[in-house]
Amino acid sequence: MIHHERLRPPPHDYPADEWNIIERGFHPEFLAQLETMLSLGNGYLGIRGCPEEGGPNAENTTLINGFHETRPIVYGEEAYGFAKTGQTICNVTDSKIIKLFVDDEPLWLPKANILRYDRRLNMKAGTLDREILWETPSGKQVLITSRRLVSLANKHVAAISYCVTLLNAEAFVVISSEMATNGPSSQINGEDPRLSRAFSGRALYPRASYSKDRRIVLCHATERSRLTLVCAADTVLETSCTYAYKAVHAEDFGQVAFNIEARRGCPIQLTKYMVYHSSQTASVEELCGRAEWTLDRVVAHGFQEQLGSQAEYMEDFWRRSDVRIRDIREDRTKRTTVEIQQAIRFNLFHILQASARAEDTGVPAKGLTGQAYEGHYFWDTEIYLLPFLIYTSPQIARHLLTFRYKMLPQARSRAQQLGHRGAMFPWRTISGEEASAYYAAGTAQYHINADIMYALRKYVEATGDERFLRECGAEMLVETARLWVDLGFYSDAKGGKFCINAVTGPDEYNTVVNNNAYTNLMARENLRYAAQTVEKLRSTDPDAYTALVHKTSLDVSEVPAWLCAAQSMYVPHDDRLKIIPQDDSFLEKQPWDFSHTPREHYPLLLFYHPLDIYRKQVIKQADVILAMFLLDDAFTVADKKRNFDFYDPLTTGDSSLSSCVEAVIAAQVGDMDKAVRYGMAALLMDLADVGGNVKDGCHIASMGGTWMMLTYGFGGMRDSDGTLSFWPRRAPQDNAILRFPVRYRGQMLEIEIGADRVEYRLLGGECLVIRHEREEIRLTKEHPTAVRPVSRREVLSNVA
Repeated sequence: MIHHERLRPPPHDYPADEWNIIERGFHPEFLAQLETMLSLGNGYLGIRGCPEEGGPNAENTTLINGFHETRPIVYGEEAYGFAKTGQTICNVTDSKIIKLFVDDEPLWLPKANILRYDRRLNMKAGTLDREILWETPSGKQVLITSRRLVSLANKHVAAISYCVTLLNAEAFVVISSEMATNGPSSQINGEDPRLSRAFSGRALYPRASYSKDRRIVLCHATERSRLTLVCAADTVLETSCTYAYKAVHAEDFGQVAFNIEARRGCPIQLTKYMVYHSSQTASVEELCGRAEWTLDRVVAHGFQEQLGSQAEYMEDFWRRSDVRIRDIREDRTKRTTVEIQQAIRFNLFHILQASARAEDTGVPAKGLTGQAYEGHYFWDTEIYLLPFLIYTSPQIARHLLTFRYKMLPQARSRAQQLGHRGAMFPWRTISGEEASAYYAAGTAQYHINADIMYALRKYVEATGDERFLRECGAEMLVETARLWVDLGFYSDAKGGKFCINAVTGPDEYNTVVNNNAYTNLMARENLRYAAQTVEKLRSTDPDAYTALVHKTSLDVSEVPAWLCAAQSMYVPHDDRLKIIPQDDSFLEKQPWDFSHTPREHYPLLLFYHPLDIYRKQVIKQADVILAMFLLDDAFTVADKKRNFDFYDPLTTGDSSLSSCVEAVIAAQVGDMDKAVRYGMAALLMDLADVGGNVKDGCHIASMGGTWMMLTYGFGGMRDSDGTLSFWPRRAPQDNAILRFPVRYRGQMLEIEIGADRVEYRLLGGECLVIRHEREEIRLTKEHPTAVRPVSRREVLSNVA
């Protein structure tokens, strides 16, 4: 279901373009949405797309991944085992501020007479570009061009090129390059739990501030989390006009102001270099030193070198990641195809910006485009984001799985606190400690353990990285398998089957239920993979097995217990409907009255008490359907169709994570109309502001889901049995060709799907064996291409 109707920007000012998000008019009413959409980031540093000069209601948000402050979680009624420490990402020093004054008149966009305005997110170059022609009240015309980047090659660096030219007169110009700390941050809406918590006082406390010529250095630290941040900026001015400058600084502010006697037609080129370094262990002096030597290097190399390294990074990214839609008709400029291509690249570009340099952290739910969800990491990363990264940027996927591995000590402690053996990974976190204050829709989502292990398996099978499995993955598998065996029990009431009670699945509208089907199915896979891995190490790598036993105190009797639980796992089934009930009680509930629910009352969680929702038959997001996608080879097409037909009308789509999964299953069961409808909802989630909340940040997991929708849904890719195979469908747009690359076991494969044929091309590597439906295809350097027909019948899947 898609319910939201929102105010849309005028199309003539926001034209479709395959490589750019373009804004051709200043519209303050859309500023918050555009700040999100035009954000720049690299996975470590994120800067929202606010104008350098500021603007009405502008959120001048700059974020460092993982840089957070903690607070006690206050409960009206305490209970044992509740999470104790909240964690909120901090809005750090804003260094991008550049204010312009012409004859002492400020450039303030809401009131300025703008003769020409063009701002664009250049997804090919990785920059935010702007050109403004401003006419001052006295009639002087001023051309301002700027280019902003957050470096992907140099994770600590951002830079702005800002050029001012008087076109028809002389004038006195002041350009003030500034930085400020402890500016306003997002406030929580008490009715919307998705938004960020506001700090009651300061979050950042001054530790050092100084200036050196045109360089300003500000150092701040948090009080409770004991994190330290240095922001340093250096400004270079190039012009033949006469000028002078003055630098000032305070604890929370720095400024270098240039007074320029501007001549007609004489460019004034200002370049601002910004550097961020953070640490929990380094001293203030060391961190300031790091920032300064980084600045020394980037200033010496200049802005053009930053642009060049950014272009190289982007070229490599698009070579291994770009999903292309091409119209095969004579009219190659069909607007719909261009819009789809723009949306695809917009989603992939923001995934890159959220993850590229997330080397010692996770990926926040909003990336670094906003503070909603408090900068926390969820299961979204493993289920929705990692598939794209595994098949296009496996090194980034490894970093993210390594980050989970580093949480293992805290996960063990959390499991013990909950009364379990093994490890329990946090539902939402920054530091590794559980930060969810609502256990019913947080801690009870035990499936996160299985989600992480599912991603581990996908990573190992797609990359062949057995070393990671030996050194990190096996230990996580042992501890998560232990938890499942401890959590569940063999129920006489269920014929001796292994049951898991009092858990919450992905659907947060049905909480603390018995035998959530998704949880049981994923736990079964977790147990099987753990047993398989341990047995493989024991028989083939005695040293690795011995090390594993040492790290985990593994007893040989545990493995058979895991297999027994997996083989006996209870999976609900209704013989009358021939579907898998979402949980033991789901079919007993009263159906939600959708016909009398106003469109404006979605998402339900903002308008109805949780108990009202929990006692009804209504779904926030795909749950059983998600399991059928992830565990593809365990279900027939007929199974998927019956379950999809039953659950689809009950799913509100109140979660951005639903549409992409529904699109995949719709494509697999042959319902291409719904596949396209849900696919477009996923694809346009942020670009068209489908949920009405893009102002709070991008939906990064949904963006990952769009890649899955295109590759697994329309591309028919399958990998759940450890072999790469394809059952291709048509492209999401009629008369179009869908083309995408996949990296598998070190080889680069490109798949091109047309109306009646599919072509497989080996772009890199020696030899790759894949399957087209059930036919094995061997691609080699000598014979790199294979062409097969696209089947028009329903996709057939392995019978369970």
